[in-house]
Amino acid sequence: MNGGEMESAQAKNQALKDAGAVVPISYEAFEGVIKETFQKLVEESKITPIKEVTPPQIPEDLSTAIKSGKVRVPTHIISTISDERGVEQRYAGVPMSILVEQGYGVGDVVSLLWFKRTLLRYCSRFIEICIMMCADHGPCASGAHNSIVTARAGKDLISCLVSGLLTIGPRFGGAIDDAARYFKDAYDRGLPPSEFVEGMKIKGIRVPGIGHRVKRGDNRDKRVELLQRYARENFPSVEYMEYAVQVETYTLSKANNLILNIDGVIGSLFLDLLDGTGMFTKQEIDEIVEIGYLNGLFVLARSIGLIGHTFDQKRMKQSLYRHPWEDVLYTK
Repeated sequence: MNGGEMESAQAKNQALKDAGAVVPISYEAFEGVIKETFQKLVEESKITPIKEVTPPQIPEDLSTAIKSGKVRVPTHIISTISDERGVEQRYAGVPMSILVEQGYGVGDVVSLLWFKRTLLRYCSRFIEICIMMCADHGPCASGAHNSIVTARAGKDLISCLVSGLLTIGPRFGGAIDDAARYFKDAYDRGLPPSEFVEGMKIKGIRVPGIGHRVKRGDNRDKRVELLQRYARENFPSVEYMEYAVQVETYTLSKANNLILNIDGVIGSLFLDLLDGTGMFTKQEIDEIVEIGYLNGLFVLARSIGLIGHTFDQKRMKQSLYRHPWEDVLYTK
């Protein structure tokens, strides 16, 4: 019956004991009774103890471990040119406030982010002149043409820019690095210009930085003349550029369009810039030329013009471009 003596906890415990169960006198004694019972069963060889296994240590939370200095998480990216942490952004260690307050220009920013140092003023000015000279060369150049066609197809700015940039290569704007490499190698080895040119001819290689589709010996590229004049007036030495001019003199004796072009003059003058400042080791100069810094200058500059052509077409709301049939030679 409910509430009767047989329903009490004491009565139930006693019933368990009478049935042969081991019953502790209280909940607190439960652990001790289990231990005593286990040891008794072991002594009677009724059970065999299993070796205790030390549980693995639970790993510490990563954020806590980092704060305590116990671990260091490996980085996924290494950057040496800029740092956005702290109060203000820094380019190669130079704070933004210094760039603005001391009148740094685009050429100085390029020198910090590309060369990790502040170049002399005539050097950064030369970079800025190169950017101005190479920003655009009219709508008929392959890069501008691509951007114009893409813009008229209704594509976005990035697509138009990329379509133009993808034409840059050995035949269009991408010969600055090669011009620097070949001029440097030939000059450093003391090759006479004629021997250099004829050697390239034997190898079946066009001399990078020489030749133009429009300009001629009697109609020079004004951009080349302006850069040469600036360098002669401001650079401590223009030996690589003068070597390129000697090469041009020889190639003009072969054909009137084999002039020193914008790629050739920038490539040779950049060698003079790097060598003349005394701020770069020979190994650093070789690495700069090998990596492709100089073509990067053309890419940076021409992006300005390609964006301009894109905006120009969109502003005029030009329709989809289709090339005229009369300008295509259809053959079987």
